[in-house]
Amino acid sequence: MKMKMILCCLLFSAMTANAATTDDELKTLLVGLEKDSWVAWKNRDGSYFEHFLSDDHLEISPQGVAGKALVVKFVNSPACVVKSYEVDTFALTRVDENTAILTYRSKQDTLCNGVTVPSPAWATSLFVRRGGRWQNLLYQHTWGCPPPAK
Repeated sequence: MKMKMILCCLLFSAMTANAATTDDELKTLLVGLEKDSWVAWKNRDGSYFEHFLSDDHLEISPQGVAGKALVVKFVNSPACVVKSYEVDTFALTRVDENTAILTYRSKQDTLCNGVTVPSPAWATSLFVRRGGRWQNLLYQHTWGCPPPAK
């Protein structure tokens, strides 16, 4: 009986510790996942995106909306050559315990099908925690005019 009580307490502690992640801890985790996705993008490593993206993932671009399978296939293809990239100015918005938005600035020297990818851009990644792990549910890049001066 005493062993069951100890196991229950340990399980409860693990569950509540995960739910009580601070915003700083969550930001560090999600920025790490996002930076790893850029390494995978540059290296054409679609296998990273198999785990990183949720099964119902959507990516929005000027070409339209793509789901996970299409994103993985595209990353694996030779269509794009990423010469260099930089990501910075990360900001976290926590929606609730299982949902968070990461925004940041990206710069890249990339050609896709011989066309230069516009840069710099602002990125938005919506993350959800499912099955105990954070996954990217939505990704969008936005470029164009700079924002108004503060």
